[in-house]
Amino acid sequence: MRAMNAAVLVTGGAGFVGSHACKALAKTGIQPITFDNLSSGHRWAVRWGPIEVGDLSNESRLDEVVRRYKPIAVMHFASLIEAGKSVDDPMSFYTNNVCNTLSLLQAMRRNGVDRLVFSSSAAVYGNPRSLPIAEDHPKNPINPYGSTKRICEKLLAEFAVAYGLKSVSLRYFNAAGADPDGEIGEAHDPETHLIPRVLQTAIGERPSVSINGNNYPTYDGTCIRDFVHVSDLAEAHRLALDRTALASGAVAYNLGSGQGHSVREVVDMARRVTGRSIAVRIEERRPGDPASLVADPGAAHRELGWSAARSGLQIQITDAWNWFLNRYDRAATSHRSEPTNDNGATSENHTSV
Repeated sequence: MRAMNAAVLVTGGAGFVGSHACKALAKTGIQPITFDNLSSGHRWAVRWGPIEVGDLSNESRLDEVVRRYKPIAVMHFASLIEAGKSVDDPMSFYTNNVCNTLSLLQAMRRNGVDRLVFSSSAAVYGNPRSLPIAEDHPKNPINPYGSTKRICEKLLAEFAVAYGLKSVSLRYFNAAGADPDGEIGEAHDPETHLIPRVLQTAIGERPSVSINGNNYPTYDGTCIRDFVHVSDLAEAHRLALDRTALASGAVAYNLGSGQGHSVREVVDMARRVTGRSIAVRIEERRPGDPASLVADPGAAHRELGWSAARSGLQIQITDAWNWFLNRYDRAATSHRSEPTNDNGATSENHTSV
């Protein structure tokens, strides 16, 4: 039985998925301890436990926090996430995503923590040979971002054999939506993900939304992605944490709805949900964008007991839109732009469209 008030260290807990995972942990009586350097996340997203500001490369700071709170496990979200940017600046991605993960693993070993839930990505697969994608699909990442996630998964497997680390890697497809209660949501700066960019256009923050390529071999020429609600992702992390208490070794699961939606479908649904016009601009394809990515989430369902409860595109966009409206209402009331970047959270990753 899990002890009440046990602590879990959440790296990147001030980011999008990490903050939702903190809320899910708190609901079950676990205290989330956010460890974040606040480079792209937000203090306002840390609402269910303390925040410790620090960088994963700082071994003494990591040791200090782990020894203070004595966490039973770690959830690791902290990483750079922009696949396109990784092509231009691979050094930063390998430093932040691989070297810092190794620093975390070393701190866990030094302090006797042997359970980890890792935020991985569908980017480990690269261009799919078949759809939907199951966990045994070949791993051939086509950008440095995907390569860093694949390397980290290999580290976890090797640490399981050598040191007894128990880990679960969760391969996200496209995180979407926002907290149904409206307490937290997505707010990257700059925003690179499709649904929030579409909603920024609907609310007037952008003149138009770009569609990167309309000549893909898909039913309407635009990329197809599998969108999974951020609250469902958070629940998957909670279930994965339970698994690390019961089973040894390193395993990985896909997290997706099992259904794909095109970029045009997302824009059309956003028009229906918001009741607003959304201008579109067609641009060139981005390097490293597969035409279609759709998950086979069967293993997570069978082995974790997880399912995508909020899998519909309409509900995902509705939750995100409500979050947007609440943000802007607060901003209007306070006469300032909120939420703002706190200039300083590592963010969790998910494949961008």
